[in-house]
Formats: sequence, structure tokens, C-alpha cells
Amino acid sequence: MKILNGFKLAEEVLSRRASTEFYDNSLEPEVKQIIDEVRGGGDAALFGFTLKFDRVKLSSLEVSKKQIKDAYQQVDEELISALKLAADRIGSFHRKQKDILTKPVAGQLVRPLERVGAYAPGGTASYPSTVLMTAIPARVAGVEEVILTTPPGPDGAVNPATLVAADIAGASRIFSVGGAQAIAALAFGTDSVPAVDKICGPGNIFVVLAKKLVYGVVDIDGLPGPSEVIIIADDTADPAYCAADLLAQAEHDPLASAILITASKRLADEVNQEVEKQLKGLERQAIAAESLLKQGAIAVVADINEAVELADLYAPEHLCLMVKGADALVKRLVNAGCIVTGESATVVLGDYVFGPSHVLPTGATARFGSPLGVLDFVKFTSLLSVDKATLKKLGKAAATIARVEGFEAHARAVEKRLKAD
Repeated sequence: MKILNGFKLAEEVLSRRASTEFYDNSLEPEVKQIIDEVRGGGDAALFGFTLKFDRVKLSSLEVSKKQIKDAYQQVDEELISALKLAADRIGSFHRKQKDILTKPVAGQLVRPLERVGAYAPGGTASYPSTVLMTAIPARVAGVEEVILTTPPGPDGAVNPATLVAADIAGASRIFSVGGAQAIAALAFGTDSVPAVDKICGPGNIFVVLAKKLVYGVVDIDGLPGPSEVIIIADDTADPAYCAADLLAQAEHDPLASAILITASKRLADEVNQEVEKQLKGLERQAIAAESLLKQGAIAVVADINEAVELADLYAPEHLCLMVKGADALVKRLVNAGCIVTGESATVVLGDYVFGPSHVLPTGATARFGSPLGVLDFVKFTSLLSVDKATLKKLGKAAATIARVEGFEAHARAVEKRLKAD
């Protein structure tokens, strides 16, 4: 991994603003064409794109109840148990988050969205954790229907682990369709796939660009980019643990960012050596190696204050604190999607089982974005109850402002009521 010696050099490399530079925007016309074809052609377009992109000829888009039931026989009991543990913790966390909404606020109504679409990457891989992290917060919020879309595998079937996770999470219906065509179907609806109010979940560049293009027709959770972590570590940190977490991030994608910031030159050197050692033998060694080469870095700074400043400048998706007195440090850190502390701190627990959703702001959007949660699946309606006393108190001011803005009818609407009173 490249070593960045000194705050100034590290600042030049790590300073950034929220952007979509990692998107290949040249693909946007192609994505728009897919969306237009699905909007006009419905199910027929979905079958066609599945054959073209996934090389699978489907007889039905929707996964049957029997297929979901059979999926339990195709996965290990250990995985089922792990998914149920994760689901319990995710549900528990978000039920506590929902408590915020149960306290009545004058002049405000809070209602859940009616129908939400959750996208889970699939095809040759399976991400059951993403299903749990999107569908469960929606269900806890009170969403009546959660529609899951996910690509079919080479055999035409959805990965059984994904189906089991969807069943545990309470997904209402599951459709075997992926890519930009799935996003278009969720946004506009087809004969089979119902239109939703909001689409959430990560995906490849086609999925991200499709979400961008349908925003406004539906709401979206954001435009997720490559995964990222910053580890702030001091002399008390275990180099092997630091290296393991950097590699855990790097194996996601060649564009994933894994960065260590420390004031210890000794730790920096030992972590670098550990990374090389642990990289050997990884199943995704080539991906992790490319990520570390192009996006990874170890920044050696003067002290913890500089480390904090750099982390806030970067605004990472994940921030792991392997330092003494980490709890006190949390108060000083402003920009991060998730902060992990503790003597056994590792981002991996947050990825799967800790409780908060792992759908987090990336690409420096942690400056203004938040993790996916209950608030993403509710809407607020202002409620105004106007009696004569309120009209008398506020009416004249409203009419005055209206006339300054050139809206005479607005002013008269108030004044007629004031005169009647």
C-alpha cells in the first residue's frame, strides 16, 4: 500500500467533495433506453432484457411460494440461524429508532409509505444481508408491501440464500429481474411488477444510473458508490487486525477504498507487512490487490488531531477507531456513515449482524447523508388547524407578505375572513 507521510500530502489525497466521478455517465443513454423500453413494453421487455443480459429464458418473473419454501432445503441450517439472528437484531434496532416517531408533534402527521421496492444484487453471487438491511427497516416503519427484485442465476433461479433472507425479512413479493430493467419496472410498473413509491438498495453502475434517472417518479435512498473504510489506529492497535479489516473492505471491489491513518510509523510499517501476508490465499486476492494498489493508502500523521481532521475531510462510509479512548474521540468526529469502536472493533459485524442497516452514505455523502433507516420509509404531512383566534393573530402578517410577493388574491382570502370575524 502507498504510504502518505505527513498531513499535507495526506490532505491532498484524502480531501474530496461528494461527487459521482466513479460513475461512467457515458452509459446513461443506454440506461435511459432500457428504462423507456420497460416503460413501453412492460413484462415483454423484462423477459427480453433478462435473456439478453443474464442469458436466461424465464417462464415467469415472479418467484413462487413453493420456490421460496424449497429454498430452505437448499441452504445450511447454520446460515438460516445466522440470518434469523441478524434479522432479530436489525428489527430490534429499528424498532427503537421508530420510537422517535411515536412521540406526537403538534402540526405533524407521520405515515409510512405504502409500497417500497428493494433491490438486491445477485446473478452469480448472493447478498442475503442486503435483503435484511433494506426490507426489515421498511417493514418496521409500517410499509405494507416490500417488493424485492434480484437477478436470476445462470440456472434461471434466484439464489436460495436470497430467497430465505427475503422470507425472513418479510418481503411481500419477489421478482427474478435485475439491472436497470428492474429499477424501471419498480418505478413505472408492469403487468407483473407493481409500481412502488421508493426504491432502495445497492447495485452496479446500471442500477445506480437507473435510480438516478427515475428519481422524481419515485423516491430513492441515494446513489451508492464503491464501499470504503477509514481506520484510525494508534500504538495500542493490533497490526493484524488493522490489516484484516483493510482487506475485508478491499475485497468488495477494485474501486473500494481501504485507508489507515495513524501517528505511529511502526504501526504503519507493520500493517503494510501484514496486508501483504494476509493477501496471499484470499479467494478474491486479485480484486483486493487492485483495490489496495489504486485506492488504498496508509497516512502517517503527527497526532490524533490530524487523524480526526483527515477522517472528517474524507467523510467515509465506515470509520473504525482502533485507539485508546475511542469513545471520547467519537464526539469529535462529524462526517461518517458508521463509526465502530471497542476492543474488538471490526466493521464486519456492522455489515451483517450488529443491527443498524449497512446501507450507508458513500462518496463523501456522509457530509449530509445518513444510514438507511425507519425515517426513509415514512412521510410527514403538515397539519394546520386554524381557529378565529389564530386567524386574528396571524392573518394581517400573512396578507402583508402576500402583497409584497404580488399575490393579491392570497391577501384577500385572508382579509375576507378577518372582516367576517
